[in-house]
This record gives sequence, structure tokens and C-alpha cells, in this order.
Amino acid sequence: MATELAAAPTPVWQSAAYTLYHNAVVQGEYTARAVSRTTLTSNYQSPTAAFQSPRVSFKFSLNGHDNELPPGQNHLFVAVAHEQTPILETPLIVFGQVYADPTETPATTSLAPNTLLKIRLDMRPVLADFKRQGFYTLYNGQQLYKDDFKHVFVTGDTAPLSWNFNELFGQSEVELHDTHGDGIYEVTLRLHASSNAPATLNRWQQQLNTSEFPQYTSDYPLLDALYNLALEEAKRAVESDGTFRTGQEWAGVWTRDISYSILLSQAMLQPEVAKTSLLRKVTSDSRIVQDTGTGGAYPCSTDRIIWATAAWEIYVTTGDEEWLKQVYPIIKNTIEDDELVAYAASSATAVVQPSQATEHSEGNPVGRLTNLVRGESSFLDWREQTYPEWMQPADIYESESLGTNAAHYQGNKVLALIAHKLGEPDVARLANARADRIKAGINQHLWLPDKGYYGQYRYGRVFQQTSPKSEALGEALAVLFEVADEERSKSVVAHTPVMDYGVPCIYPQIPGVLPYHNNGVWPFVESYWGLAAAKTANETAFMESIAAVTRPAALFLTNKENFVASNGDFAGTQVNSSVMLWSLSGTLGLVYKGLFGLDPQAHGLTFRPFVPHALQGTRHLTGFRYRQAILDIELHGYGNTIRTITLDGAPLPQATVPGNLTGQHTLHIELANEAVPVASQHKVAHHVAPITPSVTYEAGWVRWTAVAGAQAYQVLCNGKPVARTIDTSFPVPSPTVYTEYQVLAVDTHGFESFASEPLLIDVEKVRYVFEFDAACPPSNEACQGYTGRGVVETSTSVNQTVSVRVDIPVSGLYAADFRYANGNGPINTSNKCAIRTLRNGEQFLGTVVLPQRGAEEWSNWGFSNAVLAPLLEGSYVLTLSLERANRNMHGEVNHALLDHLQLTRIQ
Repeated sequence: MATELAAAPTPVWQSAAYTLYHNAVVQGEYTARAVSRTTLTSNYQSPTAAFQSPRVSFKFSLNGHDNELPPGQNHLFVAVAHEQTPILETPLIVFGQVYADPTETPATTSLAPNTLLKIRLDMRPVLADFKRQGFYTLYNGQQLYKDDFKHVFVTGDTAPLSWNFNELFGQSEVELHDTHGDGIYEVTLRLHASSNAPATLNRWQQQLNTSEFPQYTSDYPLLDALYNLALEEAKRAVESDGTFRTGQEWAGVWTRDISYSILLSQAMLQPEVAKTSLLRKVTSDSRIVQDTGTGGAYPCSTDRIIWATAAWEIYVTTGDEEWLKQVYPIIKNTIEDDELVAYAASSATAVVQPSQATEHSEGNPVGRLTNLVRGESSFLDWREQTYPEWMQPADIYESESLGTNAAHYQGNKVLALIAHKLGEPDVARLANARADRIKAGINQHLWLPDKGYYGQYRYGRVFQQTSPKSEALGEALAVLFEVADEERSKSVVAHTPVMDYGVPCIYPQIPGVLPYHNNGVWPFVESYWGLAAAKTANETAFMESIAAVTRPAALFLTNKENFVASNGDFAGTQVNSSVMLWSLSGTLGLVYKGLFGLDPQAHGLTFRPFVPHALQGTRHLTGFRYRQAILDIELHGYGNTIRTITLDGAPLPQATVPGNLTGQHTLHIELANEAVPVASQHKVAHHVAPITPSVTYEAGWVRWTAVAGAQAYQVLCNGKPVARTIDTSFPVPSPTVYTEYQVLAVDTHGFESFASEPLLIDVEKVRYVFEFDAACPPSNEACQGYTGRGVVETSTSVNQTVSVRVDIPVSGLYAADFRYANGNGPINTSNKCAIRTLRNGEQFLGTVVLPQRGAEEWSNWGFSNAVLAPLLEGSYVLTLSLERANRNMHGEVNHALLDHLQLTRIQ
């Protein structure tokens, strides 16, 4: 209907931040309104477009890395233009020395549009070190060699600057150049350019015919219009080749994006496109593609397994038995590879006693049997956004994260279901056993009883601890996949921190990191959170999730990828896109799986509707295609108890439409209009955790720099708390065994920083180094900074197996890691993480990952993950081999340089 709908006098839902009416959402001075069910208007303007501070915070980057200054330290320039100075200019800033402009400006002063700013950087000290010794030592102790030096960039908080180090290559406008050959690098920026001003549409009117999709109407025109907006964007998201486009700004098919979208709604809405898209993400040898992740993708990131659950969702929705047969070997092969490469079962369990393996896991070595799967948090694949800065890609591989483990649990359950249907009982039994172990590991090692939800991940090197931050997607998946039992599920939804504009990806936030995953709300995550709330009958959380998805879509007139958690604005995040596939899929999923409670299963379609009291009334979903049937569904009332449900006028047993139903049918559902038991959620204010301490050791004392806002410091020894102090130093005795220390800062609200990088004390007493150059011909690769006479190259064609003889003077548990270089790509993109298997003779010791460290940076040395191995006194030949399970996502380039092996006695 085209007639403008008057605003309801009574809000449907409201908070301190915004109000939802039946046909409008109001946030301060901004209003979005449903003019009709196919037309929306909005007067929203990003505050970022209207006002920008002239205080420009920035730092420099060599080769696209965050390597000039420690976290929390940036340069500051006050960019206030005058008529007599059309181009502003910074003083000459020396690389690595903080510049702070003392100029004071009133808080109301805004950065003038199109301000020109020349930034001048003195690189002469760096160049002098290149000439004198061949390398420059960065603030973090790493050495940048002259031959690896390629680019100088500037990053910052004012467009065109951003803190996105991952995307610096190719951005010529933020690259500095030495135009005069004098060691002074310069760039002129146009700040607050009108072309960079964030903006949205002020009107949306449906243009595409979406009649082939299910049609939805209710007593709430705003929600109806947003449903229609999502339908139109879903249709726009299909490319000419029959695959899903990830977003308006994101071309191509991405494994996790399409998988999470398919689970939310696309299996129901566009199953054939979903099939085509999933099959596009399969390798030539029938494995799921891990197409993105830190350090060269797989296995630093391992959440590709969510593909399996999406494939199962297509089956239960369509009933396509041939599809099931097609995806079965792909899922089976992938999990079998993952079990060898990423599952955290270790040979070290031969030394660690069972009692140690079942104790609370803080303080146990990383080789203990946690039953968890290694790899980056699912979808949170931007290292600086969710991990401490000291963690390298190899460290992220060692981490054991909530969301990724929930995905692996469900992937194994799916494999078991498919194997059972296809008559493969042994495969089903093994898959169920793996799933049970992962579930037990999550509940034992990641559950935080004092908080009532799961921890973000386990992290560390030899000894790990659990990050107490919440991680919204992982929390939701733990509930939806039933990793959590009923009691814990209710606790998770009631206690996970939720902010005014939605559930943030993580909480609390990380200091010095601009919004994206950090201080960000992602509508698709909010939709999963809403479905978890519905599953636990938490009406408070479910209704607020619906509101939290409605508000941004209505005000921005598109389904954005993300927005800032602390202020609800789409501008200010590091990257964003309109027409985002998983965001629009979430809008639809809250209707299909939330309000109507559509739950497709192998035997039929079960209805578990949940209508919050605030949204009571009548709603219709017509033309819904389920397998060979077309359903017209009418839903009345509120609550989550069905009073009556009929199919073509006859009672429907178990509220389940049989899977073999054909033809067109009418369903009528009457809810009991009974209030569900009152349940709460944990509303919190925006909060930033303290910065991570920087720790050193000297003359029997561990020392660290004072952290702003910290009221105390927690000291850890080998992963266990040993002291809480207000001092910035701690005395430690000289150890005779392996000893590492870490420090966490604790603020006045009790929130912790990340633990500092593990600091090893007198490690030379328990460490033995073995050079490779004595075992293999040295490589001719141009590189510097190695420790022996040369380095050994290993690739798919050269030295597929590398051997080294080691002498073990004392029996014990040893950590084996490798100093290596991998210049096949930057840390954040590409797919050339080198992978190898470490063996002692025929005995499998573990998987070694050698992730990318920088594009063409062959003198950028780091260490692999540590494999824990029990070794008796004596001599051994250890081999590092490229085996079938070590195939990476590139397939052809699986390549690194090896400097030496170090063995460190842990126990």
C-alpha cells in the first residue's frame, strides 16, 4: 500500500539509544519510516560526515607492518588550517620518535573539509643502519634488513588514513617517497575530502520483482519493508555465474560468508545458488577451501568446516539425496586432514599424566590433550582486531578458539549424520567420537563459571591461558549447536555482555584499535545471537536482537556489514559494505527461524515459533517452498507455546510437516498468548581494557612499564597466577628448569588486559640449537640474518623432507620449533602458509606451520609453532616432511626457508 502510515503513539520497543515503532525507528534526531511495505525513507547522516576532530593521530609503517611504535603510542598533529597556510605541514618527524603537537583547540573545532597536510618523515637513522650493518632494529626487537625494505606508509585515524595495515599495499595516496634522495620521505594528504564523506541513501523503493520468494506481511509495516529490502538485496547478491556475491564492495565467493548466510536463510531462499556457491569453494582434490585467514590462510585459520553445516542445511531443506552423496567425501576428507593438522591431540600426552590433563588447564603446556581444535576465531580473521599484538601467525595457529571449535563440533556431527544415512557406520562412530571430545574440551577449558559464558580463546606459547573476553558468534554457536547444555545455554544468553546498539563481537574492547571486529557489531552475528536467545526462550534478548538488526537496516537503508558498537554508526569502521550477504540473510533468518521457528530436519520441517509480546499479532508467510511443497503459513498471537497447529485444517502431529509432502498447502498456527518466564540479559557500557604490558627481565627482576588506568598487575609463571601487585616489578629466582613469566594489567572495573608476550628466564640452561646447514645443501635464496652458515629451502619440489640429527642430554618433554622465513605473501592475505609434519623416525610428533611473514621479506625471521615431544636421552634423527595432509590452500607454493631447530626442555 502506498499511503503513508502514521507513527504509532506507543513504541513497540525502546531503549536509551533508540525507539522502535510499528512503522518507524527513531534515534535522536534521525527517523527511518516505512512509507509503505516497499518504500522506506531515512534522514540519517553519519556524525562523522558533519564533524571531524582536527587532532590527527598517525604512525608510520615499513612494508605494511605495524612496526614503528609500541601499541598505544602514536604521533599527533593538530590540523587547523589558516588562509595564509593553504597547505599544512608537520615538523620533520624522526622514525620511531613520538611527536606530540602541543597546540590546544576547543572541542568544538572541526577539521576543515579538503584540508591539505604534508607529512615529513626523517628516515635517515634507518637508512644509516642499513648502510652500517645491513639492518635496522625495530621497536619490538625484530630486524628489518635492507634488502627487505620496500615501502613507507602512513596510517592513522583520519581519512584517507586508516589503521588498516592489512590494506596498505596498493594505496599510493598514503605511501611516502624520498623524492630528493636525502632520506626525507614525504606525502601530501587531502583530509576530510568530500569524496570520502560517509553517506547513505535517503529513500529506498523496491525496484526488483521478488515474487518468486516467500512473501511476508504482518501488523508491523517497518519489519515488512525491511524484509522486502532484504529480499531485493538477496536477489542482487546473485552473480551471473549463479554464485553469491559477498557484498557490494566484496566480489567473489568466500567460504565462511556464504556458509553462515546459507545457515541463516539462503538454503531456504535460494538453495540452488547456495549449492553452486558451496561447490565453488572446493579444491581439485575434494577438500573445503580455507580462502582467508592470518599468515596465509590454512591452517592458521581452520573455520572452513562451517561449510559442512551449510551443506547439511541445504539437504534438510531440499531433501536432495544426490547432494548429500556429493558433499560427503568433501566433508570427510576435510575433517580427516584437519584431524592430522589442526586437532590439538599431542604425543606429549605420553609424558603428561592423565591427572594433569584433566586439571583446570591454566598452566598446562600447549601439548596437553585439550581435545580442542587449533586456529583463528571463526570470521574474526584480522589479527590486530582480536588478538594481542605480540601474537604472530604461528601463535594464532596454536590458539584454540570458541567459535571455530563450535564449528568443528557441528561439522563432525554433520559428518556422522551423513555417514549414517549413507550406510557408513564406522565413519559415523568416529565422527561422533571426535564431536564428543571437542564438546568436552570446550566445556572443560573455555567455560568461565565466574562469568557465566565461554572465554574467547586459549592463547600463549608453551603455556596457555583463557582470554576472559566474550566472543559473540562463538557464544551463539555454542547455544545453537548444543555444545552448551540447557542450563549453560540460558546462562550464556543472560550473561554475555550486550551494548546499547547490539552484541559486540568481543567485550571488552582492545585499546588503540579502531572499530571493525573490535568495538563492532555485525548484524549477521546479532542474528545468530537472536536465534540463540529464541532457543533459550529469553524474550528480552530476542526482542532486542530483532531491534538491533532493524535499526541499522532502516536508518542506513541497506544491510551494512558492520557498525561501531559504541555509537551505532556505519562510518568509522575500518572496512564496510552495503548489500552484505550475511547481514541481509540474518534479517530473513530472524523471520524464518526466529518468529516462525522453521526448523528443517532430515525427516521434516518442524515449527518452533517464538513471537515476543511486543510483536504480537498476525503474520503471514506465503509461497514458502519446502522440498516439493509450497506452504502458506498464518501465525497468530505471541509467546513460544503452540495452542493449535493445522495443515489444511487438520491437526499437525509434532508440529512437523513431513518431508515427502507435495503440492500447495495452508498452515495455521495459534500461539497460546502465554508470557514466557522472565529472563534478563547483561547490558553494559562501552569499555576498553588496559593495554598489554611490555615486560623485560634483568638481574633477577621482571619489570614492566606502567599501564594507564591499571590498579593492579597479575603476574603469571608458566601460565599460573603467582602474584598480584601494584608495583611494576617482581623479583624472580634464577630458575633451573623452564620458566616463563607474563603480566596482565587489571583496571578499576576488574577488566584484564591481554597477557604479555611470554618472557623466558635463563632459557639457555634448557635450550639446544641444531643448525640445518650441516644436514642439507644450503639454499641460494638471497637472505640475511640467519644464525649458521646458511639456510635450507623446503618446497614442493626441493627438500620435501629435511632431516637433522639431535643429541638429547637429558630425558624430558621438549618443545621443538623452527626459525624460518616465508616471504611468499603478507601476513593478512594470500594462501601460502607452509606446512610440514615432524617425525621421530616413523613416530608422528606434530604439525609444524611456517606462516607468511611479509611479501618478499626473506630476511624476516620468526619461529614456527612449538611441537611438544617426549624424548629420552640419546641421539635422534628428526625429519620435517611435506606429507599429503600438509597441502596448503595454494597447492603449488608450499615453501619456506629453514634456519635452525631449537629444542627446549619443558619438563
